[in-house]
Order: sequence, then structure tokens, then C-alpha cells
Amino acid sequence: MVRQQEDWKDRLGVVFSTNPDFQYEAPEQEEVVTLPAERQKLVVGIDRRHRGGKQVTLIKGFVGREEDLTLLAKELKSKCGVGGSVKDGEILIQGDFRDRLQELLRNKGYRVVRGN
Repeated sequence: MVRQQEDWKDRLGVVFSTNPDFQYEAPEQEEVVTLPAERQKLVVGIDRRHRGGKQVTLIKGFVGREEDLTLLAKELKSKCGVGGSVKDGEILIQGDFRDRLQELLRNKGYRVVRGN
């Protein structure tokens, strides 16, 4: 029932049709497949921009589902004992943990490159 009430949100920007036989078909979204760890190349770097001078370690380059990225971030945050988040396909870990994260990711089978 909730899905029918929110159906109009899927059709924003669609022009109204006077044809009584018209059936709106939502475009299919491509399902993203997570690549195996050995086929991924991650870049581990540090960033201070727009953070009040505080450092965060950024992990970029993950190809896959958002759920898998969130699970990887959760594991890395717990191994480093710090907080962080996932935004725009990147993992943000509070503090400078480049060396430790590179080691953890290599042990999981990822190809890792050190950024800035």
C-alpha cells in the first residue's frame, strides 16, 4: 500500500498522457556488481579540506554495491578504533591511518595505492 502512495515520486518530470491505455513504465536501474577484492584498486589518501584542519583518511576507487562498501567501512573503523562514514562512494576514517589501512586492505586481497 505504501508503494502505491509513493508511485508519483517515480513519475516526476513525466508529461501527462490523455491516452487511456497508456501504462507508465519506470526505467530499470542497473544493478551494480561488486568486483572481487583482487580486481579492485583502492587509493588510500589523507584530506584536510573543509574539515576545520582535522585529518581524515579517504579510501577511493571501490567498485560495487553501497552495502558492501558500508560493510568494509564498518570493519576498517572497528579495526582502527575510530569513527568514520561512507559518502559518495568513498570511505572516510577519522585521523591519519594510511599505513594501517593499507596493510588491512592488502591482507583482505585488495590492490592498494598510497595517495597524497
